[in-house]
Amino acid sequence: MKLDRRTVLAGAAAAFAAPMVVSPLFISRPARADAKRQSLVDACLASGQKVLSGKDFPDAVKLMSNARGVLIIPELVQGGFILGAAGGRGVLVARTKPNDWSFPVFYGMGSGSIGLQIGGKVSEIVFIIRTEKGLAAILDHKFKFGAEAGVTMVAVGIGLEGASTAAGGADIVAFANSAGLFAGASIEGSFLEPDSDWNALYYGQGATAKAIAIDRKFSNPGAEPLRTFLAKW
Repeated sequence: MKLDRRTVLAGAAAAFAAPMVVSPLFISRPARADAKRQSLVDACLASGQKVLSGKDFPDAVKLMSNARGVLIIPELVQGGFILGAAGGRGVLVARTKPNDWSFPVFYGMGSGSIGLQIGGKVSEIVFIIRTEKGLAAILDHKFKFGAEAGVTMVAVGIGLEGASTAAGGADIVAFANSAGLFAGASIEGSFLEPDSDWNALYYGQGATAKAIAIDRKFSNPGAEPLRTFLAKW
């Protein structure tokens, strides 16, 4: 069949006027992680499983029933001679009601100190945040251990029992699994700060610590295994 010019133009106009059908491939979905961010989330899950499901920290599980949050640092590297320094990344997951854990907020942890420090150490630390006051202090600003008014912390080493008793009214209890020689080092004086760049890369723009942990405005399916694990408590 031969088509004249007017027929072709009419068909083209109808095609442009018709509603556009969007392929399911282009429907907006929650952000997915790139390998670097996802690797850290997976490492935090492994560390959480080791501390909360293992035998080295028998008291950790006892503190989980009423915990307001958990901060996991799978690898905090410390080292130096006289001048000490530490650095590591991890995630904070908050709970607003039973079995309802937020998606993880990326945090950086670091410190700098002067004293008798020889050697190096790699620490795996799980902080159980027991009170609303402790959680708010970490979310509100750059948090420094030992310097926050009214916020107390107890640190427990591997193989030591009695943390649930020693914690008393502590807002935060830290369970640390360390390897290597590092004389004179401690968590005291270390700081925690949300990693804005990593949070934006994992969730998108506007993903602040409070928007993720409290307001629940962001999600990422890559963190579901971590949330499912914590939902046991």
